[in-house]
Amino acid sequence: MFDKEFNGAAPPAIRLTARLQLRIPVAGDIHFLTGLFSRPELVAHRPVPRPDSPEESTARLARDIEHWRDRGFGRWAVETKAGLIGFGGVTVSKEFGSLNISYHLQPESWGHGYATELVRETLTFAFDDLHADRVIGLVRPVNSASRRILEKCGFSFEREVMLHGAPTNMYGLAKRAVRS
Repeated sequence: MFDKEFNGAAPPAIRLTARLQLRIPVAGDIHFLTGLFSRPELVAHRPVPRPDSPEESTARLARDIEHWRDRGFGRWAVETKAGLIGFGGVTVSKEFGSLNISYHLQPESWGHGYATELVRETLTFAFDDLHADRVIGLVRPVNSASRRILEKCGFSFEREVMLHGAPTNMYGLAKRAVRS
């Protein structure tokens, strides 16, 4: 379904918000990504809260780049004037048959509204450019900060699902429910 529906959406190479520059990830982002996913604070809410190995980070970046190549969209590299702070955007969730929003920002950037700004721009892209009807967000129950970001952006709790062997809350947002 998503292969034909969204493939070739041809987004601009760089997307700008008030404070963020969103760009397609490149192989040169690997050093930042490896450092990001080695942070205990970042991986604390995983079923097994251990940092990624360098090989796992390499595979993660390769999947993100491949998603862009195959579908014309995916997770962006997120930059401020100070430089790269993380990754986020929408990808196809084969498990749940929807677009899944995700974001991973370095802990030093938490609490500055960057994740909310990223989520809002991602929703604009998903609904306006990709013509998605719905976007989901998957959050571990203990990750209250991520839950608050989704709720602030209009998402509502739908149900608990099992993801990678752990209970996960699924939040959803339909196009008609998007707040201005």
